Amino acid sequence: MGHKKIFPSLKMKNDFIGHDRKIYAVISVGNRMIVALEAFKLGLFTRKNFLKNAIGGVVVGVISLPLSMAFAIASGVTPEIGIYTAIVAGLCVSIFGGSRYQIAGPTGAFVPLLYSVVGEFGLDGLQLATILAGIILIFMGIAKFGRLLKYIPTQVVVGFTSGIGTLLFMGQLQNFLGSTDRVLIHGPTLAMGIGCLFLLIGMRFIPYMKHVPAPLCVLVVSAIVSASMSSHSIETVGSTFGGISNTLPMPALPGGITAGRCLALLGPAFAIAILGAIESLLSAVVADGMTGTKHHSNQELIGQGIANILCPLFSGIAATGAIARTAANVRAGGTTPMSGIFASISLLLILLLCAPLAKFIPLVALAAILFVISYHMLGLSYFLHLLRHAPRTDVGILLTTYFLTIFCGLVIAVNVGIVLSSLFLMQRLASSIHIECNKPIESSEDLELLSNIPNNVAVYSVSGPLFFAMAEKLELITAQVGSKVQIVILRLHGVPFIDTTALTNLRQVIRKFQTSGRIFAFCEASEKVAHKLDRAELKDSLTIGNSKRTLLETLYAVREYMQNQGKS
Repeated sequence: MGHKKIFPSLKMKNDFIGHDRKIYAVISVGNRMIVALEAFKLGLFTRKNFLKNAIGGVVVGVISLPLSMAFAIASGVTPEIGIYTAIVAGLCVSIFGGSRYQIAGPTGAFVPLLYSVVGEFGLDGLQLATILAGIILIFMGIAKFGRLLKYIPTQVVVGFTSGIGTLLFMGQLQNFLGSTDRVLIHGPTLAMGIGCLFLLIGMRFIPYMKHVPAPLCVLVVSAIVSASMSSHSIETVGSTFGGISNTLPMPALPGGITAGRCLALLGPAFAIAILGAIESLLSAVVADGMTGTKHHSNQELIGQGIANILCPLFSGIAATGAIARTAANVRAGGTTPMSGIFASISLLLILLLCAPLAKFIPLVALAAILFVISYHMLGLSYFLHLLRHAPRTDVGILLTTYFLTIFCGLVIAVNVGIVLSSLFLMQRLASSIHIECNKPIESSEDLELLSNIPNNVAVYSVSGPLFFAMAEKLELITAQVGSKVQIVILRLHGVPFIDTTALTNLRQVIRKFQTSGRIFAFCEASEKVAHKLDRAELKDSLTIGNSKRTLLETLYAVREYMQNQGKS
């Protein structure tokens, strides 16, 4: 999937490539590379790299502050929980992850899912589900599922990503409009929200300001305006949540851990794990494209799993790789996991020193920030491109996943999208299978034998994979063979793989021919297909376990068989 199309705000660059294109020295734990150790062995933890990684980490930490607070509030929890999550997750993923540039924390993709879990099970339930998701992620990494997640169809990923963007936008409308039980639109709140949007969008056009993080600037300006207003009618972090504590909580397990509750939370835990895995690997791919390096997907899953186990112990919530923050890390000069560690330290210092000032931040400013993020998540231009140019079946899956995400939830949407994609893929594979009778004329010294196959011998060529969806096509062989044909040769040169159902169907075909006194033979099977035939003990009557024979060798065996029959 093209990350530039789904996240159009990310400009792909090849900055900081020179030193980072060193060949990876593999430091593995069970074939899983820990990039922090790898970077240390390559000599990247040096004074030369210290300063630029420190600067990059501080920049990312500053950017993470408003985003972490906004995502936490949108997820139905207090803003400091978002900061705790960014601190712990950023540290864990930088140390144990599989990408040298990855910045982890709360993200917009999680918002609708986490909000629904908090609504049904409470904060303790969400934290327990996050721990379970972390365990699942570690098992996924150990089982090397990192590569498999790359095969989730584009239309499914775009569908649920756009759906999440829409839900994120809809969820912030009330804060943006200042809606209450008494008024639908609160004028001062809406005016401040529009001003924040203009500032977020227009920062890039202001000289000397395009490199300043726009979300942070909006947070500071809106807080100053809110603090200076004589009227306190605009909702702020202080008026809604009572401010932010300037201490990091002591580690503790979430309450209410029982076997029954763990079982009830398995569904949300799997959803958190799958979504976190997809977004973190997508973020790592973005970093690879910007730097010319390569991440280790399975170790990245393990790092994300460790982060999601530890975050709830420090009152945090689910976290994953954050694409925009990771890209900002690369642009700011980060070259090693040190930058992610510095980002976490920067956030911790901001929390300790500046937390009391957060009470002046208006909720509408955070809503405006989330509006911009939801727009990029929606990826409208790429979404419309797929609607116009993708095959109809893929468009159907895209729209189904999109609307199910909005109306039925992410878990159902992703499951249905993947199942539908798999079914249509099987249909396409089945339609690509061709079994046809032919009279081969090939360049050979035995051209006469190949071009003059006896009338009682039929040669069928198979092209395409033989799997459970093509049972009917195999049965066509028995239906097409005339009464005069006594020997059928099946050429398997165009078969890349064969599954158990196809082997069972072939066994039935062979049995039918043998029952009627006919001969059935395989030839030209690949090494993989021949191994499957031998393992299934599927032996024909002519070549006897040598299905890799060429057609010419098989025809010689046919001629020898017919001569022996004539003598008898």
